[in-house]
Amino acid sequence: MKNTMRKLTAFLAAAVLLMTASFALADTKITVTGNGETQVSADTAIVSLGVSARDKDVLKAQQEVNRVIAAIRESLIAKGVAEENINTDYMNIYAIYDYNEDQEQIKAYNASSTLAIKVTKMDDVGAVIDEAFAAGANTLNGITFSASNTDEARSESMKAAVAEARTKAEVLAEAAGMKITGIKEISEGGVFSYDNTVGNFSAKSMDREEAADITYGTVVQAAKLLVTASVTIIFEAE
Repeated sequence: MKNTMRKLTAFLAAAVLLMTASFALADTKITVTGNGETQVSADTAIVSLGVSARDKDVLKAQQEVNRVIAAIRESLIAKGVAEENINTDYMNIYAIYDYNEDQEQIKAYNASSTLAIKVTKMDDVGAVIDEAFAAGANTLNGITFSASNTDEARSESMKAAVAEARTKAEVLAEAAGMKITGIKEISEGGVFSYDNTVGNFSAKSMDREEAADITYGTVVQAAKLLVTASVTIIFEAE
C-alpha cells in the first residue's frame, strides 16, 4: 500500500510539473520593436530671409530695415508670390556697446527683420531668394521643407515597422527552438516626418553690390522628407 501511495504521489508530482511547464511554454511572450521609414518629395518650402542694418541712431537703423523689407515684399509680389505667402518671421533691435576703461557706451544699434516666404513650386525657390537679395535682403537664415500630404507614406512606414517587428520575433523564436503562434498586443510608437536638411543654408550676409554681382541663379535642391513609424508588438510563441 505504501509503495502504491509513493508511486501515486510521484505520478501526481510529475504531472503537476509537466502541466506547469506546458502552461509556462504556452504563455511565452516575445516583445519586439519595429521601425519603418518612407521617403516623400517635399512640395512646400518656407524661406527665411531678411535684412539687417546698423546705425548710431536707432530710428535710422529701423527705418532702413523697414524700407528694404517693403522693397522685398513689393518685388516678390511683382514676381508672382502671393501677398499672403509673405509673412513677418521676427524683428529685433539691439544695442552694440563699446567698452573703454570699464565704461559701457552705446556705439550703435543693429536692427533686423526677417520674412518667412512660402513657396509651393520647388523650382521657384532659388529665384525667390535671388529676387529678395536683388531687392536689398542681406541675410538668409535657411529653408524648411514640408509635404502637404504624407498619408500614404505614413501607412507604408507603419506596414514596414510591423514587418520588421515580425521578422525580429521570428528570428528570436527560431533561436529559442520555438515558433510564433499569434499576436497578443500591438502599440504604435508614433509617426514622424523629418526634413533631411538638403538645400538648407547657414545664415549669411552680403551687401547690395555683392548681390547685384551674382552671375548665376541660386539652385536649391528640394529635400526628401523622411516619414518614420515605430511599433511595439507582443507575440505569442510556443
